[in-house]
Amino acid sequence: MRRAGAWALAAGSPRLRRDLALDFVVVNGENAAAGFGITAKICAEFHEAGVDCITTGNHAWDQREIIPYMAQDKRVLRPINFPPGTPGWGANLFQTSRGQKIVVINVMCRLFMDALDDPFRALDAELAKHALGRTAHFILVDVHGEATSEKQSLGHYCDSRVSAVLGTHSHVPTADSWVLPGGTAYQTDVGMCGDYDSVIGMKKDVAVQRFIRKMPGERLSPAEGEGTLCAALVETDDKTGLARSIRPLRMGGRLPPAG
Repeated sequence: MRRAGAWALAAGSPRLRRDLALDFVVVNGENAAAGFGITAKICAEFHEAGVDCITTGNHAWDQREIIPYMAQDKRVLRPINFPPGTPGWGANLFQTSRGQKIVVINVMCRLFMDALDDPFRALDAELAKHALGRTAHFILVDVHGEATSEKQSLGHYCDSRVSAVLGTHSHVPTADSWVLPGGTAYQTDVGMCGDYDSVIGMKKDVAVQRFIRKMPGERLSPAEGEGTLCAALVETDDKTGLARSIRPLRMGGRLPPAG
């Protein structure tokens, strides 16, 4: 059965792609399999819905079947600062139907997260391969992290070198979408696609009891109400690759619509 977030994406992505004439669509799908990882089948459903690239994060390997799949499909990324030898890719160069060269980089933070390689150095190494406005028309960095301070630091660190730095992981859309002084679009967290009458997408009663009782209990499972699709729309200058604008998009479910 499809969960609220998958329904919201399947229904909303084709419409947004058509109505807004989108050139490229990226989705963070690491919680798509009932809140834990992603499967090959779900990846195929996302691509069918018009998603060009899928990023992940700390739940990348929750579904073991994704490991060989991710090792073959460069449209599905895992954080670039995972240890050397980890299957898959942390970045990839894509080309749109209009011939635009799009670079997507998936990086994971370290504060309150797993102990990984330095995300700043990992980004430096990858960005050394690309020149925004010359060898790449658009460069997106998905910053998957817990601490807003670390995400903001990565945003400023990449300012003027990439088109957009968009945060994921905390499941709640932040109200700080803006274009940084150097021309990079930024938002600390784009938010989840899912039922917001929940605790970060999970059924609220079970999640709340975990905090109250501090005892083993029922396994967390996704909330099944109507999902809200949360996204960010970034428009760039065709010559420089820098952002002209960024605005939040919200459709359906319980959150107020935006966009």
